[in-house]
Amino acid sequence: MEENSKILKSKYIPSAEFYSQVIDSLQDYSIFTLDNEFVINSWSAGSTKIFGYETDEVIGKHFELIFTDEDKTNGIPKNEIDTALKEGRATDNRWHIAKDKSLFYAYGLVFPLIGSDGEMLGYVKILRDLTDRKKSEDAIKKYVKELEDLNTHKESVLAILSHDLRSPLSAIIGTAKYLKTNFHKLEPSVVQEMLDLIYKSTTDELDMLDHLVEWARIKYASEAFSPSKIEFIQYVEKVFETLNETASINAINLHHEIEANTKVFADGKMLLSIIQNIVSNAIKHTQEGGTITVSAKKKENRIIIQIKDTGIGMSEEIQKNLFAPQIKTLSAARKENKGAGIGLLLVKGFLEKNDGEIWVESIEGEGSSFYFTLPIEKPMNRIDSSDQIAFDESA
Repeated sequence: MEENSKILKSKYIPSAEFYSQVIDSLQDYSIFTLDNEFVINSWSAGSTKIFGYETDEVIGKHFELIFTDEDKTNGIPKNEIDTALKEGRATDNRWHIAKDKSLFYAYGLVFPLIGSDGEMLGYVKILRDLTDRKKSEDAIKKYVKELEDLNTHKESVLAILSHDLRSPLSAIIGTAKYLKTNFHKLEPSVVQEMLDLIYKSTTDELDMLDHLVEWARIKYASEAFSPSKIEFIQYVEKVFETLNETASINAINLHHEIEANTKVFADGKMLLSIIQNIVSNAIKHTQEGGTITVSAKKKENRIIIQIKDTGIGMSEEIQKNLFAPQIKTLSAARKENKGAGIGLLLVKGFLEKNDGEIWVESIEGEGSSFYFTLPIEKPMNRIDSSDQIAFDESA
């Protein structure tokens, strides 16, 4: 009995310093405390590793320091504290901002710190950096969506090949066969008319086939994709130079409002095709004396490009199906606009490949504005093949 009593008396009682060392050893976690005014009054070594602030740089600062401007505007820090007081704890997953202004994604937990007599001492905030896991999850979701889109587009291409290419070719063959059989019986003017028809039909077919081959090359041949940081204005000016003669026939004015040094991260050949397709379509739908304007503005880490025309505009029904055309729509577009429908399908595919988006705003009789986005820097969540998918099982 006496021996057991000695053992109990000799047991180590952890000190505050011991607990501090334990907390500082958790390098993957940021752990810090706040007073009742939400001012930081302790800061762990893990916090320094994750946020980049040394202890003396944050002690005495309001804990809003770690939240993004958007979250502060939306009252997220206060909401977090209110929830912790009401429910005993508050958890969230959100983007936070480090000392160097970089963003990282973290799991967060905050709970009230209560003294031994029940008094309110402040709060404890714990975060774990989950940026790598977040990027992996986003990349996997994006890759799965690309696979789904690829399958949808594949079906569209097969349908176009069987309908919009095969049917006109049958007509061309029929006309050529009739000419071959009856050439000596026909008047020269009729022969000329039929030859003109064959020539126009075959050139239209070649134009559509070129679009399909280019689209398929990008969708199915990843090695053809070569993005880099490029000067956007150069590509706009190159398209204007190519299309200026076509626009001038109807006195359509092409101009841009792009600032110098506006850069995007994209494949140059695809970007050229994107701009040329949209501007070319705008020319076809703009009346004599109209204007087509290209402008760009920066929003966060992306550039939003607007191509605006003063043309005939589009109905809501046309806008709704513009970037997911059905065979009937493509056929009509092809007959009226020489491949506009397949051209926009190509544009959408190119933009998706470059981590971009496209949409349109239009009013019938007033004109249309096509908008598309491109990243300024190389996207962090890109996966180009299933071999690159990796799961973080340690988190």
